[in-house]
Amino acid sequence: MNDSGTGLPPSGRSLRDRTARLLSGALGSAIVMFVLVSAMWAIEVVDYVEDGRLDRYGIVAHEPDGLAGILFAPFLHAGFAHLMANSVPLLILGFLAAIRGLGRFLAASLLIIVVSGLGVWFTSPPNTLTVGASGLVFGYFGYVVARGLFDRRALDILLGVVVAVLYYSILWGALPSQPGISWQGHLFGLIGGVLAAWLLRRRRPS
Repeated sequence: MNDSGTGLPPSGRSLRDRTARLLSGALGSAIVMFVLVSAMWAIEVVDYVEDGRLDRYGIVAHEPDGLAGILFAPFLHAGFAHLMANSVPLLILGFLAAIRGLGRFLAASLLIIVVSGLGVWFTSPPNTLTVGASGLVFGYFGYVVARGLFDRRALDILLGVVVAVLYYSILWGALPSQPGISWQGHLFGLIGGVLAAWLLRRRRPS
């Protein structure tokens, strides 16, 4: 007789617990991403009403005052078309990035924002204004793919492979190509995502 009262053997309880944690994490990550993207849309509505005045709080390259924009730029966009282009990949990749825990997700997001923002500030032409969540999109891509390599969990490896296959084409955006597109934000966002996966990887006993 099982003393737990569940009627399941230990292996069955373990599988049930893992499934429950995964479903809970999926629900939490979905809510977080919905709130995050909804906030971006609300900000863009205000920016539209204010005739784009909020965009000045983005990253201004090489300007000391522009450093503050590192934290604000991901939530600002150059119009609704720009925001729409970022919303779907941000929802999908952010959801997959957050599914392993909101604490790690928030830490990874902050690291991606800082690495991407500093890369933009240092390497963009002087006085260039940069806004948009593209750095986060590339960061979450790098984070999800690299997490499978560093954590070596079956689910993370599977998610990393699926994301790499479906979104590999966005890597072209990390190269100098189209004028007016911040490839610097893409490239350093990707670097930030891989770095976050390494720093936040699951630690194994020696």
